Amino acid sequence: MLRRREGWSGAGIEIETSGIKQVHTGGEGIPMGTTAVTNRMSVEEYLRTPFRPDVDYVDGVIEERNLGEWDHAGLQSILDRMLGAMEDEWRIYSSIELRVQTSATRFRVPDVCVTDARNTMEQIPRKPALLCIEVKSPEDRLLRMFERAKDFHRMGVEQVWVFDPETLKAWVSTRDGVQEWSGGLLKVPGTLIELDPAVAFEAMVRRR
Repeated sequence: MLRRREGWSGAGIEIETSGIKQVHTGGEGIPMGTTAVTNRMSVEEYLRTPFRPDVDYVDGVIEERNLGEWDHAGLQSILDRMLGAMEDEWRIYSSIELRVQTSATRFRVPDVCVTDARNTMEQIPRKPALLCIEVKSPEDRLLRMFERAKDFHRMGVEQVWVFDPETLKAWVSTRDGVQEWSGGLLKVPGTLIELDPAVAFEAMVRRR
C-alpha cells in the first residue's frame, strides 16, 4: 500500500588516470549525496576513467554518490538477492551499481537496477530499466533523491523505489509524483516484479 507525499559534504572519490591516483572531496557549499567534484570532463573521458566508488555524470560534471555504510550496503545486498532469486521466473536481471545512460550527457548509477532479460544485453544500458532502486544514506536528502529519480523517469523507467534503512520507510517515485509505502507488497505494473519492504528491512535489522 502507498500513500502520496508531495545540505552537505562528501567522503571523496578516487580517480585513476595515467597511473596517477587523484582524490577529490566535497567542500562547503557542495551538496552531500551528489557532491559536485571540481573536475569537468567529456562523456568519453568519463567512460574510460575508473572511479572508486563509481560516480554519476551529469552534463559534464562528476557527482559523487554516498554509500559504504553497514546498513546501506546490507539493505542494497538484500534487495538485490531478493530480486535476483526470481530472475529466471520473472525473466529479469538484477544488478548492483550498474551504470545507466539516462540521456546523451547523463549517466546514473542506481544502487540496484532491474532490467528485462529479453532485451539485448548492453554493457551500459540505454533502454529503460524495469525498475531502479536507491538506498538512502544518512547524508542524502530525500527531495534531492526524488529529483535524481526524474532522470530515470525521463529515459522511460516507470518506477524508482527509495529505501531508508534508518527510518525503515520506503517510497515509490513515478512520473506522477511520489507515494510513501504504508505496508504490503510493492509491485511494478506490467511485470511480475513484487517485493515486500518489510521483509527486506527485517533481514537488514537482523544483521545489526
